[in-house]
Amino acid sequence: MKRLVAEFIGTFALVFAGTGAIVIDEVTGGAVTHVGAALTFGLIVLAMIYTLGDISGAHINPAVTVGFCFSGRFAAHDVLPYVASQCAGALAASGVLRFLFPQNRLLGTTLPAGPPLQSFVLEFLLTAILMFVILPVSTGSRDKGITAGIVVGSVIALEAMFAGPICGASVNPARSLAPAVVSTHLQNLWIYLAAPVAGAFAGVFVCRYVREKGCC
Repeated sequence: MKRLVAEFIGTFALVFAGTGAIVIDEVTGGAVTHVGAALTFGLIVLAMIYTLGDISGAHINPAVTVGFCFSGRFAAHDVLPYVASQCAGALAASGVLRFLFPQNRLLGTTLPAGPPLQSFVLEFLLTAILMFVILPVSTGSRDKGITAGIVVGSVIALEAMFAGPICGASVNPARSLAPAVVSTHLQNLWIYLAAPVAGAFAGVFVCRYVREKGCC
């Protein structure tokens, strides 16, 4: 139960801070900036890994949980409880943002700026890269390594910085699900649910191919 509560808290913090930065940027006319929002996502992930990593592994992302399970580092029977906790935390965060900023239409919903296929491929590749990076620096269930938070947080910020304007750089089904549901903008949600999960599988495959057996 402590692990599930940790995942709830971690995902709540991620969505509250990350999508909150997007909402506040819109409300204030650009005070946060795109770079600021990207850094917010990276920093909150870094903080949650160091705070909760030794309790739950600080997945705070259903795609990462599925990827760890596929790699053999996470028990299959724990996947659904983890994903449920992550989605619940994300929905709670979007609910709080709706209460705080009722005038905001999207609440940080991830939307493709171009064709849906373009965003699908970007989300797929971004999540594959993220998973490829996560596997060597973490254990999957309990982790609080020296480098894990810095490395994973940096990748999140980097991907949000360069790909965010096109696809939103969600790489996290829970992060996209919550604002889409709460703001009722569901038309492109399938991209951000399917692509990250597929990308996580791809990241595990690539990691297994290029690294020593047993590392991924």
